[in-house]
Amino acid sequence: MNLNQLTIPVTSVERSIQFYEDLGLKLIVKALPRYARFECPQGDVTFSLHQVEKKQESEGAWVYFEVERLDERVKHLTEKGFVFEELPAEKPWFWREARLKDPDNNQLILYFAGDNRKNPPWRITGS
Repeated sequence: MNLNQLTIPVTSVERSIQFYEDLGLKLIVKALPRYARFECPQGDVTFSLHQVEKKQESEGAWVYFEVERLDERVKHLTEKGFVFEELPAEKPWFWREARLKDPDNNQLILYFAGDNRKNPPWRITGS
């Protein structure tokens, strides 16, 4: 099994397209007003937006984008006007993360984990 794509709910696909392009994703499908799909600069998983009538009442989706040079990327995005809730910081799970919200309040985490992404010290081994 392989993960193909992740789709999140947004109230304005058109507004969100601009946000995610500015974040660094490449638009590959634009089916306004209800749908858009992006490629990430690395990897094979795609990311899409699906229009909903109103924002989620819950926290919304949490989406993690891995970035090798995290601090440089956050600095670049901050200079472009992105507002981060949390600047890059080391986490107890051995990842370095920065956090921001998209226009629909979905939580975005830009992070770098290196080998700890899939192989943290507490990983279950064997079967």
